[in-house]
Amino acid sequence: MAQNKHADKRSDEADEAVGRRKFLTSVAGFTSAGLLAKRVESAGTPVRHSGSTAREAVPSAVPPVPSRGALAVDGGLPVRSTRLGTNFPGPLYYDEEERREVLEVLDRRAPFRWYGIGPKGGTPDKCDRFEKEFATHQGANYCIAVTSGTAALVTALAALGAGPHDEVILPAWTWYSCYNAILAVGATPVFAEIDESMNIDPADIERHVTPRTKIIMAVHVMGEPADMDATLAVARKRNLKVLEDCAQSMGASYKGRPVGSMGDCGIYSFQLCKTISAGEGGALVTSDPDLFERAARIHDIGQLRHPHAAMLGRPPRLDMLAGFNFRMSECTGAVMRAQLRKVDRIVADFRDKGTRVAQGIQDLPGIHFRKHNDAEGGLRSFVYFRTAGKTQRDRFIAALKAENVPASTMEGSALLPVEPFIEKKQTVEAGWPSFAGAEEKSMRYGAACCPRTISIWQGYVGIPMDPKYSNQDVADIVAAIRKVYAAMVNT
Repeated sequence: MAQNKHADKRSDEADEAVGRRKFLTSVAGFTSAGLLAKRVESAGTPVRHSGSTAREAVPSAVPPVPSRGALAVDGGLPVRSTRLGTNFPGPLYYDEEERREVLEVLDRRAPFRWYGIGPKGGTPDKCDRFEKEFATHQGANYCIAVTSGTAALVTALAALGAGPHDEVILPAWTWYSCYNAILAVGATPVFAEIDESMNIDPADIERHVTPRTKIIMAVHVMGEPADMDATLAVARKRNLKVLEDCAQSMGASYKGRPVGSMGDCGIYSFQLCKTISAGEGGALVTSDPDLFERAARIHDIGQLRHPHAAMLGRPPRLDMLAGFNFRMSECTGAVMRAQLRKVDRIVADFRDKGTRVAQGIQDLPGIHFRKHNDAEGGLRSFVYFRTAGKTQRDRFIAALKAENVPASTMEGSALLPVEPFIEKKQTVEAGWPSFAGAEEKSMRYGAACCPRTISIWQGYVGIPMDPKYSNQDVADIVAAIRKVYAAMVNT
């Protein structure tokens, strides 16, 4: 995760803190009585020394007994006696289904998706079946299974026609793969600000559109969908393509439609920390047959194999072309078939935990949650709330960790424009087409291109959810936030 390289805006934070302090003056007793217990003072204890003669008792300095009302970071007793961790969701749900699917691949001796070893083996079908099942689940006509989310991004960008002298607009807060994939096809990244949803701000997209703009990359960040209505409106107005990056939000939806099904195409990642996982893997979905044929060829060294030709449903329109080798293996496809059958349960478990935590703290005076573009469609894999700024945010995180509950800054992505190698436009070699022309050379990255994104990043505390949290875990998280909020929000 990117590290903040900028100074605190201390005066702004102080002004906001003063406003909160005045607001909270009349509500200091909102938390439970147990969390507001007074610190216990310990008196001196008489001591005796060994020997035949008793000596006068001498007061002994005994440490005070920690109070449950005091913050653990200040020496009080923590809400939990042991640290509460979080786990990556997909593997938590592994069972005999994944085992059976993988064993079938081994029994068939057919790990390669297109063909097996002949009479001594069986016919591979895991990737083929996964593609059809995944497309149906995500509300698309076509799916291509690939080796990673990054491979899916490169395939999608190339299939959409991005190349040298083209620009792709992406959010300033997203993962490195988004930027890297744009460079991989020779196009130029253009950063737009995010809004309080932590996703790309549609209102900021249009000011970045130029005659060279080709694609808007709408990234659904950390489990919550971007504002697709407004993003698609800009794209239609300016005749641009929309690529949905759903790597961090598989299972989320926007107004009843699965993420990835609204733009020209959508991509997904099945890396370890994603909603469903085989360790690595990715997918691309679309309902455009021409885009599907291009992507199918690009991901498989320019060929259109029979299963994809049959899925296309019309005669091929392209000849052999230069492509990559991003084919998913049968072992990955096997695990993903089993995981896909569980995704709705995983999403329901995430939403249950995240919703209950949010409900448990929503009455805190002045609390400001992350904006949700669809109140029902997000994963709720994180609960985010805003503080007065970086200083208070960091103190809040340290205090929550001391209470033995997890807390972090906005994570899972990076402030890309301020990354040194991006600000300097460093590439594998000089003259890379993404920055070779006069227009590209004149483009400037750095903090100046995303001040609002930096401000948002500096303000939010994130509480990660584990879909397998117990009721007690959820209660402890709520208790810890309430305890720390009472002590810190007005300081």
